Amino acid sequence: MRIARYRRPQSDASEMGFAHGGKLYRVQDVERALSGRDSSLSNVEGQWQGMVEHVFQNAGRYEHYYSELAAGGAQLSVVEGVDADSVVYEPPISYKNKLLCVGKNYATHLEELRRTDLIKELPTEPTGFVKIHDSLAGHNATISKPPSVSQLDYEPELVFVLGKGGMNITEESALEHVFGITLLNDLTCRETQRKEVQSGTRFWTAKNAPGFGPLGPCIVSMSEIKDPYDLWVSCSVNGEERMRVNTREQIWKISKILAHFSRLVCLRPGDMFSTGAPGGVAVGQANSEALFLKPGDTVTCSIGELGLDLVNHIR
Repeated sequence: MRIARYRRPQSDASEMGFAHGGKLYRVQDVERALSGRDSSLSNVEGQWQGMVEHVFQNAGRYEHYYSELAAGGAQLSVVEGVDADSVVYEPPISYKNKLLCVGKNYATHLEELRRTDLIKELPTEPTGFVKIHDSLAGHNATISKPPSVSQLDYEPELVFVLGKGGMNITEESALEHVFGITLLNDLTCRETQRKEVQSGTRFWTAKNAPGFGPLGPCIVSMSEIKDPYDLWVSCSVNGEERMRVNTREQIWKISKILAHFSRLVCLRPGDMFSTGAPGGVAVGQANSEALFLKPGDTVTCSIGELGLDLVNHIR
């Protein structure tokens, strides 16, 4: 099952849609056509948090609706989809949810950070920071590079989306709390990050400028994912592949991450954990100055096995 958050052209209303076959179908319309009654989402329509929680709590039912949509049942002939290329994508997260980012989670990226003075210590447990909502952007959004930034870097990251919240989650039960995955491009101002590291602070400013958190394009449920730790995450700029790394190389897996952070942080459905950048980012390369993102660039983060592409444009 694939769920996207978007707005139709000339509309300010957010919608939740099933993404299938190059089109987006409002979840309520599919449910109404298949059940023969009004959608159970009617009471929370337009409220992303309420809709997400309802769908996650009733995942089996909505997985069935999605399967029927994919099969092209006759009942669904009355449901009109919108062209996926015609909408404005929004980040699939509500203002009530948290996007928690785990840093330093690939050995190859740790080495890059060490060589470029972007790390002082080697972590012995999961570490992280927060992407604030003002930094988030959707698929196909155009990101403005601040005039003061000369070293804008890309970081494609696998993101786990929680379907069930809680505290003191055990490693053994952690995957029961996961609904699906999505993609983040953790855009980073390297010169500011370096100053923050030198001063002993976390990466707040370097990673939280407006638009520095493209997220999406949709949430893919775990039912479509054979093994989240055998996925190829890649990043291309203007069609040139810059990196391609398998998620099996992650140091801290989601079971350890959830157990660690839920000791003190209260988690809720719809919260997200981004699991870190692989090695291969621009700053770690000998010709880094030529690789940093510039106005006119198009950057694409992908998970090849899932056909998941997060595209953004730099201006």
